[in-house]
Amino acid sequence: MRNDAYEALLAHARETAALESVAGRLSWDQETVMPRGAALQRGEEMAAMEGVLHSRRTDERVAEWLDAVQPEGAVAKAQVARVARAHSRATKVPAELAQEIARVTSVAQGIWAEARAADDVAAFLPTLAEVIRLKREEGAALAQGGDAYDALVDDYEPGMTGADIAAMFDAMRPRLVALRARLLGAARQPVALDGSFGAEAQLRLSRDVAAAFGYDFSRGRIDIAVHPFSSGSGQDVRITTRVSESDPFNCLYSTIHEVGHAAYEQSVDPDYLLTPIGQGVSMGVHESQSRIYENQLGRSAAFTGWLYAEMRDRFGAFGIGSAEGFYGAVNRVRPGFIRTEADEVHYNLHIMMRFDLERALMRGALEVADLEAAWNDRFLADFGVAVDRPSHGMLQDVHWSVGLFGYFPTYTLGNVYAGCLHKALRADLPDLDDRMARGDPSPATEWLREKVQRHGALMAPREVIEQACGFEPSPGPLLEYLEAKFGGIYGV
Repeated sequence: MRNDAYEALLAHARETAALESVAGRLSWDQETVMPRGAALQRGEEMAAMEGVLHSRRTDERVAEWLDAVQPEGAVAKAQVARVARAHSRATKVPAELAQEIARVTSVAQGIWAEARAADDVAAFLPTLAEVIRLKREEGAALAQGGDAYDALVDDYEPGMTGADIAAMFDAMRPRLVALRARLLGAARQPVALDGSFGAEAQLRLSRDVAAAFGYDFSRGRIDIAVHPFSSGSGQDVRITTRVSESDPFNCLYSTIHEVGHAAYEQSVDPDYLLTPIGQGVSMGVHESQSRIYENQLGRSAAFTGWLYAEMRDRFGAFGIGSAEGFYGAVNRVRPGFIRTEADEVHYNLHIMMRFDLERALMRGALEVADLEAAWNDRFLADFGVAVDRPSHGMLQDVHWSVGLFGYFPTYTLGNVYAGCLHKALRADLPDLDDRMARGDPSPATEWLREKVQRHGALMAPREVIEQACGFEPSPGPLLEYLEAKFGGIYGV
């Protein structure tokens, strides 16, 4: 290896990663504690930071180092490949465009939040139109004559295309729809949770649950946000949650979900800190961690049995008289409006709808002025329920306001990966439920840390899942898990 070129390349990449962490902290601050009146200034700050980052990613010396370096060993090759990928993508996007996207999406986030709170679509549409115009331009620059949406998807899941996603969704949809019909028509229907659950008590329990799932509070913290998220990597990984006093599951399972993301980042090999491979390899793999923590582990019969006892101790009686009934309440299937609150059966149908809409937006087949009607028509067709207000419809998610086009399908890809990981994990840990029933998921989280999380971006996304599972990932294990679990709960 040309050590001088490699060391120079890696030193430059480390500084870039450190600056990216600073930019990420600005975003965290904006969503948690920043005063509302600072939004326009924060937009300028984010644009300035993006200008610095873009200039570093496109630095002519990077190309020279890449030409000179001859990496040896898996780690060095992965480091160089990640730098080369980032450099290639960055050089296709003009600096002015990158900065404008950063500025507009920073400001757009606050406009979206206010429009959502007021159920005022008209207040958000001009800003959304500007975001979509910029993202179309970015997609076209990246695609260089190819499909702009594919180019955006590739940012979140390298190697995946819109056609790949559509084929996967087409294969999954019939079994999901058939399962939903059986469950909604079943004679046995779990009861819903009913009562009032104090916010402070919920947050205390959510902290205890986060610690049980391995979240390291010495390198993290939990705050409140409109839309829960995880931010950071390595030694500073922060999460947020939200609280509804009538729905403690919102807080608890949002927390577990974000802990899955955070545990991934906290568990990457510390030797990779602030290097190109020192973070999660893709959003699909990232979502596999958050979804398996939340669903296959957190919503399991064993863990909910422990959670039921904890909630009775902390909140008193709340109308559900058994751990079995509580397990049914946690996993109750219903066609609700909100994606983040959706049960496991409906969740992927929410994603499929968003995928089709955003793909049409990026291709120019759907315009912003027609988005609300398109959303409402599709939701009624897919879920059999009419959207009652915009905050339950097209204003519910933060993603489009901040330009995350191509992100949504990685949630379902993450579910697919999680189904595969869960199948392999259960084969390796036959006594897992004994520990889960005591509120201890550590055998599973340690398995995931060893098999997936510690590798960071050392391998390609599908490679890390295949190596962990011992078989090629596919939707089969997820669909089998859903049919078995919910068939048992509903007696069908």
